[in-house]
Amino acid sequence: MGSLLSQLGLECGGKAVKEEERHLRANDRELNLSYKYADNAIKTSKYNVFTFLPLNLFEQFQRLANAYFLFLLCLQSIPEVSSLPWYTTVVPLVLVLSMTMAKDCSDDMNRHRCDRQVNNRKVEVLIEGELQSEKWMDVQVGDIIKLENNQFVTVRMEVIKVSADGDKVKGETNLKVKQALTVTGKLEDSVEKLANFNGEVRCEPPNNRLDKFTGTLTLKGETYSLDNERILLRGCTLRNTQWCFGLVVFGGPDTKLMQNCGRTTFKRTSIDRLMNVLVLSIFGFLMIMCLILAIGNGIWEYQEGSKFAAFLPKGVSAPFSAFLTFWSYVIILNTVVPISLYVSVEIIRLGNSFYINWDRKMYYPKSDTPAEARTTTLNEELGQIKYIFSDKTGTLTQNIMTFNKCSINGKSYGELLDFSGQRVEINEKTEKVDFSWNNLADPKFCFHDNSLVEVVRAGNPEVQAFFRLLALCHTVMPEEKKEGELYYQAQSPDEGALVTAARNFGFVFRSRTPESITVVEMGELVTYELLAVLDFNNVRKRMSVIVRSPEGKLTLYCKGADTIIFERLSPSCSNLTEVTTEHLNEFAGEGLRTLALAYKDIDPEYMEDWKLRHHVANTAMDEREEKLDALYEEIEKGLLLLGSTAVEDKLQDGVPQTIEQLSKADIKIWVLTGDKQETAENIGYSCNMLREEMNEVFIVSANTAEETIGNHIQEPTVKKSRSGLFCLLKTETVADEPVNGEYAMVINGHSLAFALEKDMEMELLRTACMCQTVICCRVTPLQKAQVVELVKKYKQAVTLAIGDGANDVSMIKAAHIGVGISGQEGMQAVLSSDYSFAQFRYLQRLLLVHGRWSYLRMCKFLRYFFYKNFTFTFVHFWYGFFCGFSAQTAYDDWFITLFNLVYTALPVLSLSLFDQDVNDWWSFQYPQLYTPGQLNQYFSKRAFVYTVLHSVYSSLVLFFIPWAAMYDTVRDDGKDIVDYQSFALLAQTCLLIAVSIQLGLDTHYWTAMNQFFLWGSLSVYFAVIFTMYSNGMFLTLTSSFPFIGTARNSLNQPNVWLTMLLTSILCVLPVVAYRFLRILLWPTINDKVRGRGYKVRQDKVLPPTPRRVQARRTSTRRSGYAFSHAQGYGDLVTSGKFLRRTPKRRPALFSQTDSPLAQTHIVGYSHNKCLIFLYSFCCCDCCF
Repeated sequence: MGSLLSQLGLECGGKAVKEEERHLRANDRELNLSYKYADNAIKTSKYNVFTFLPLNLFEQFQRLANAYFLFLLCLQSIPEVSSLPWYTTVVPLVLVLSMTMAKDCSDDMNRHRCDRQVNNRKVEVLIEGELQSEKWMDVQVGDIIKLENNQFVTVRMEVIKVSADGDKVKGETNLKVKQALTVTGKLEDSVEKLANFNGEVRCEPPNNRLDKFTGTLTLKGETYSLDNERILLRGCTLRNTQWCFGLVVFGGPDTKLMQNCGRTTFKRTSIDRLMNVLVLSIFGFLMIMCLILAIGNGIWEYQEGSKFAAFLPKGVSAPFSAFLTFWSYVIILNTVVPISLYVSVEIIRLGNSFYINWDRKMYYPKSDTPAEARTTTLNEELGQIKYIFSDKTGTLTQNIMTFNKCSINGKSYGELLDFSGQRVEINEKTEKVDFSWNNLADPKFCFHDNSLVEVVRAGNPEVQAFFRLLALCHTVMPEEKKEGELYYQAQSPDEGALVTAARNFGFVFRSRTPESITVVEMGELVTYELLAVLDFNNVRKRMSVIVRSPEGKLTLYCKGADTIIFERLSPSCSNLTEVTTEHLNEFAGEGLRTLALAYKDIDPEYMEDWKLRHHVANTAMDEREEKLDALYEEIEKGLLLLGSTAVEDKLQDGVPQTIEQLSKADIKIWVLTGDKQETAENIGYSCNMLREEMNEVFIVSANTAEETIGNHIQEPTVKKSRSGLFCLLKTETVADEPVNGEYAMVINGHSLAFALEKDMEMELLRTACMCQTVICCRVTPLQKAQVVELVKKYKQAVTLAIGDGANDVSMIKAAHIGVGISGQEGMQAVLSSDYSFAQFRYLQRLLLVHGRWSYLRMCKFLRYFFYKNFTFTFVHFWYGFFCGFSAQTAYDDWFITLFNLVYTALPVLSLSLFDQDVNDWWSFQYPQLYTPGQLNQYFSKRAFVYTVLHSVYSSLVLFFIPWAAMYDTVRDDGKDIVDYQSFALLAQTCLLIAVSIQLGLDTHYWTAMNQFFLWGSLSVYFAVIFTMYSNGMFLTLTSSFPFIGTARNSLNQPNVWLTMLLTSILCVLPVVAYRFLRILLWPTINDKVRGRGYKVRQDKVLPPTPRRVQARRTSTRRSGYAFSHAQGYGDLVTSGKFLRRTPKRRPALFSQTDSPLAQTHIVGYSHNKCLIFLYSFCCCDCCF
């Protein structure tokens, strides 16, 4: 489904006329068509056969460089202005347009293919009293359709009797409860009844709000309310229901999926923004050069031109001649504006993206997941990251829960002690508990403390009550795909881990009905009557069940956050509470997720009265939730504590080492998580983000703004500046302040809400930036994005956000670069990201290797590209002073045409695709190599100015040395060698050799491709000039090839080759001298590492990799973590409409199983009969 959504995640169209309210009638196409609602066909493509060429050209000429060259082409059509043949502009322009057009054509063909694939899918539609197979595109609003299990929802639908997979628009994979109206459920699966159904729906117009829907269904004079619980969105998948019917409400572009797939925000790199400023500045510089030469022409015409007026057919005034010369030089000097720059940049980015996709060291074999560059426009930005914002669960941790420890009746289980009472560290080689005595045990469950099994099998009542609670108090759904193979479909991994633990310790949750729960207790089948489920929500932070045992005993079982449970305990539990609290502190110190467990025996008479009041509250039209909460609060008092559980969300492999490496690269990592403060803090210690040797860890946990800010506030130092073209963009930067020592800050979401207010945000940023580590816990997705935006706004640094769940999408989109981890929480983070992979540890390779290389290569490319183009153009500029400012070119016309397209294109691309200053091994050994990118040391406005000055020097050498060498020079036979054509050939040859040598000096990593392209381009040049300057080409096209015999007459003279050697030496000598002195006197980190690498290669010995020993740590902090649960499942499991019927024949209870650990697939249970009102077709949005 992820691939489907990613293909659909393109720009979608909307309706021209704004719709105020939607009105439709079931099974009445004539009426519904009169409203002219959108059908269910989707169109994400931009072009068709007839519009591709004009639309694509229109889009391309909106780019400044392309429009400029089109303007030049128009100028060249004016004979009085044009000083170059048409092909010098047409050939580069057509090549650039064609390459871009081919890319756009390929992309749009993929969109067309995706559209056809989706639109041509089949679904059963009720037409004229019969179910007929129709294509998705042919479904209309008001149709009734039938969906089957595991089928994609083609529209949005009102739910009747279906549980659906997590909404893929949100990217969640947890179970979503969808319930239908009772009145529509009575239609069952009768085609006749469905064909006669004529209900009318009035609802809100199409919109992109995923969490809200308002509408009504009118049937037989009665009006029924429709809300989001009755709607199934397009993009969902039905699970564990054989079929369902639905009424189409919205189709195609009106569905919420398509409404949410509008134009994605286009991210641009800092180099992109700098290039735009530089290109516009180059335009201004070009105009200045042309103006100088035009003024020179006017002066020359006024002083010298009158002497030649008698020989000209028609006199031209000096001012008008200067005007024409200005436009002529605009054409000649056009190479200073790089038309091929953007195309070359895209090719380089595409190549570096392939390196990421092909990197086997970033491939995760367990899930068959390679790294993927989902964008090709941000590669070099990966080499400039200063701040990383990371989620915790599923990003730093695996989001795979394991039952590690527990505390039962004051005794802690799960640790191993040796004979001296010392703790034994548990690893993969540690002996595991043998559960072979339990035929229904999950073979994948792992536990190491045999004492717990012994007390369970010995019949300890408290221990057995503990696991009985875990087997009864939950919303897990059991499934047996094969006889004896028991699978648990859990809404959260925490729930699955706890129920699986109870299963292995002899309390096997076997099956459930709306009224009962069946458990196998130590081999004995026991069925409990389920009287009530007191559901979980974010305020209660607990859930309870009330059951009646076969003996008639009524018991309430409750589990939840320890802070919540302890408030509701009986006073008789005070001593046990103290001991359990100590155990919870130990568990929290190890970063475990904890729950407290308690129970209460209930008087039957009280229960009867409570049930009556519960029924009244549950059917109340006003304040239903408040009344139910009050009843729950009443009955959940006076609980007796059983103990606590400790579930581990294990760190991913290599997380501490990765964070340590990134910290050495001067990258600051902030963790933004929704977890409890204690859990997040201890994960920080486990990841080496928090260390005992730090000077202090500041804990910010306040309830007011005054408490958050403290007693003292110091105004941060803010640097105000202007940036962008003409300095129109105002920027404010919070300056970094020197800090003595290492500090860290942990702040919770409540305090963060105050700190993000306008008058406090600067102090928050100042304090946080002085800390080595920042952990924000209990934060909302919106707060995550606000923190990222705050750093982006005031630090002017490149940010990266990484996460794996739908709650991370906001910060992924807010950051300069978003990275998605394909883990346990769905694909929405991946779908919204710029880069994706399976493990957090791959981030160091993405940044320290691929990111740094991409940034280095791009900067080298830009410096060299501007150098060669400016040098090429400045020679024209100097030549203007010696040709009477006549706009005569200094080179052959064909050399001008082919210089950027053939002679220098491939060598610079090979440099930009293959160059490495050091290999990946040294990049990991010395993360400090990453810091120059953060400081923009390789390419900036200053570097651009240095490049221009270097070009000015080179152009002076390349013009005046050949000019002086050729002036009044004769051949060996005494004939003159001095003519315009010979000078042009010498100047262009010297230029090509000089820029080729410069390219060689810039290359650190030579490959066969570099050698081939560099020497091949030079060889092609000499082959071309000998061919084009031959007698045959002159006789064939005299006007196009006037340089007849120039190559063979000039290149056989020794002084010509000596001139080439001299100019090359003079061009290269300052560069070599500067680099030698810099390495000798002011070496950079790159110079030092490369020098060390050379010594190591000479010695053939690699230095050992330093390893850091992770010290164990304990903590006395309380943990109050509430399990990751969602509201709504209590109603699901207690409703007979949404549970499969119990099979009449139960398979053998004690057969050996081989089920995976507490699967968390998205599933729901439904009775086989249901009607769904499609809010659009499950190829659209529907209502059930």
